[in-house]
Amino acid sequence: MSGVTDEEQMFDSKGLEVLPPTECLRLLGQAPIGRIVFTEQALPAVQPVHYALDGDSVVIRTTVGSKLAAAARNSIVAFEVDQIDAGHQVGWSVTVVGHAEMVTEAKEIDRLAGLPLQSWSPSEPTHFIRVRMEMVRGRRLVPPTAAQAQEPAPETA
Repeated sequence: MSGVTDEEQMFDSKGLEVLPPTECLRLLGQAPIGRIVFTEQALPAVQPVHYALDGDSVVIRTTVGSKLAAAARNSIVAFEVDQIDAGHQVGWSVTVVGHAEMVTEAKEIDRLAGLPLQSWSPSEPTHFIRVRMEMVRGRRLVPPTAAQAQEPAPETA
């Protein structure tokens, strides 16, 4: 996983706080729904999904024969979660990029079935997709006064 160390607090050129990996993982564990970005017929597609964290992976349950199930076989995908309060101009966003794989081993499927993971269509047979976190990045929108307070002071001679 890439990013800044936990001891550093950095801001990007837009004034957004760059989140360390541990904070990204903590925030990933808080949101119930995320969005997975995959390729469908050579074009980008985005789909909201319920998910669960499982070690260094994001796990998604999808129906057998779904476009996501077909598209996610050994492909690189992005996964994003966020929480934004536009009225107060605060929030955060975390993005994961990694290889998606269908989980096929029966013992592993049984284990993943115990995760707190819903399916949009719980009555249909399901597949589990695992996205291994190869890159995790996050940003936090902080009120303008807080971001300004973090700017380095000008040097004096």
